[in-house]
Amino acid sequence: MEDYIKGNKEAWEEAFELRSEDYGSDLVEKIRREDYAFFYDEMKQVLERYDFKDKTIGQFCCNNGRELMSLVKSAKAKEGYGFDIAENMVQFANEKARELGINCKYIATSILDIDDTYNDKFDAIIITIGAMCWFKDLKDFFAIVGKCLKAGGKIIIHDSHPFTNMLAAPGDEEHDEKNPFNCVYSYFDHEWIGNSGMGYMVGKSYESKTFTDYTHPLSEVIGAMSNIGIVITNMHELTYDISANFEHLDNQNFPLNYILEGRKE
Repeated sequence: MEDYIKGNKEAWEEAFELRSEDYGSDLVEKIRREDYAFFYDEMKQVLERYDFKDKTIGQFCCNNGRELMSLVKSAKAKEGYGFDIAENMVQFANEKARELGINCKYIATSILDIDDTYNDKFDAIIITIGAMCWFKDLKDFFAIVGKCLKAGGKIIIHDSHPFTNMLAAPGDEEHDEKNPFNCVYSYFDHEWIGNSGMGYMVGKSYESKTFTDYTHPLSEVIGAMSNIGIVITNMHELTYDISANFEHLDNQNFPLNYILEGRKE
């Protein structure tokens, strides 16, 4: 395991340990009450087009497991497997799956260390916001996707649009309130190192262990998928923010998130 991944593991486990009381508190209730809970409407519509009944679904970088549980329950899938590096988040996810009686199993590991047990395992893999950015080289990441996905298997990605990687968010030193679309960072190559914590989880800024993440242009995402034999079958570009960083730019005709669908040949 590379040093930056080890560091991210420690930082994520620290963040989850410090999480606010309300983070994840509605998980069980929402999944019981709603179909496709925790998915945005457009992603829900995409997922509903697929027949996942009695299928096996994987999620890479599953966080607290809520999306996978919701999908397995709503789509009547056979089973789900979620992978995340943070051991305490995985423990939490397994506890909630048992409480809900949903057939999901969560495994604590770096995605790059997923072993051959899961070769050709999944009929579908989902990847949501805040997953790919934690990997320096997407070729390595998608090599594991390709190993785990069955021939004919589907991959569905919902993430912030790489366009937003060029923008400074409110609170950043480079942010200009009068020119919020001013591009101040490289679209193609940027390493982000921070110690201000994971605010959406903890509810505040704090002096944290070091997070290291990377920006990836859309060409790198699609290129890495193509390298493992995935054919792009659909793409949606949407004008609202899903990162909680750029909500002030919603619906101004700029791409802020995207959904990418593919099939392994």
